[in-house]
Amino acid sequence: MRRLIWAMLAATVGAGVAAAQNPPPPLQIDDDGTVHVPAHAVPPSAFLSPEARRYLRDHLKPDPALLASASEDGVPALIAGYLRRQREIYAVERTETTLGGVHAYDYRPKSGISSTNRRRVLINLHGGGFLGCWPGCAELESIPLSAIARIRVISLDYRQAPAHRHPAASQDVAAVYRELLKTYRPENIGIYGCSAGGMLTGMALAWFQKEGLPRPGAAGVLCAGLSLEGNGFGGDSAFFTLPLGEGRPPPRSRDAGALGAAMMPYFAGASPNDPLVAPASSIEVLAKFPPTLVITSTRGFDLSAASHTHGLLVKAGVETELHVWEGLFHGFFYNVDVPESREVFDVIARFFDRHLGNRRSN
Repeated sequence: MRRLIWAMLAATVGAGVAAAQNPPPPLQIDDDGTVHVPAHAVPPSAFLSPEARRYLRDHLKPDPALLASASEDGVPALIAGYLRRQREIYAVERTETTLGGVHAYDYRPKSGISSTNRRRVLINLHGGGFLGCWPGCAELESIPLSAIARIRVISLDYRQAPAHRHPAASQDVAAVYRELLKTYRPENIGIYGCSAGGMLTGMALAWFQKEGLPRPGAAGVLCAGLSLEGNGFGGDSAFFTLPLGEGRPPPRSRDAGALGAAMMPYFAGASPNDPLVAPASSIEVLAKFPPTLVITSTRGFDLSAASHTHGLLVKAGVETELHVWEGLFHGFFYNVDVPESREVFDVIARFFDRHLGNRRSN
């Protein structure tokens, strides 16, 4: 025992001597609280699954050939492999349709819609920065959930920039929602989306209020928040999680936002104080939201926006859940071969099952 104690003391002293000889670089702190963080190495989180560690590496250092490849049929080369894999794993039927004048894909599980969900439906609003990724992102967000939850999912080909500006997408969502209300009770309709689709989910809920439409049963704001600060992705994560999750430097100025002003032309001329654009700017609007699921990750540049939105929803008295996945990046759950991604879809499925309508109305 004495030998063990002496060995531990020697190791501690040795570590202290090494630290004294190689002290960390000092932090510079400005009078306004701005911290100048010195360069340092950040390894992958020890909490990640082996699959997720490899996935993070490949995401940060992608195949140059994929980066150079153009999108094919609306599917960016970087995510084409994920979509092929989803189609192998999840058996769904996809029908092309038009609802309320809006082009859409209608997904139904080949195993059949469950008895619980036969009068329920989900609206998916795909990611892509209001600039594209239809149908690539739409498929990746809809196929697993339809199969896992055994529910009908309708993904909307809503209007985007550069041809369109706000509120075109909100109007499209409302048009589809009105059409679905002819056959579904509002409490049995859910709406969700990732990234731009998560932002649009909040905007659509605010638009429903303006139009006097009934509140849907539940909502999912995934990899996004409900403010327009930093093009919707501002806060600390613009400076910390963005470089860790995307391998990109932080903004050049504190006012630039996570992605830069040119990234979201859909919001050209919009006011960050307009709740139809940024619902987080109005507690009164948020207070009328249905139960809302917020999903983010510690390396997602949406982390600050998502956590801020969740806090405001709690303040507004909304029934809300915040789920944060450790060590992963923006929209990571598109790759369903990663255990953490499958966990996300399980959480989404359970959330909507708990909150859509009630079993007596089904």
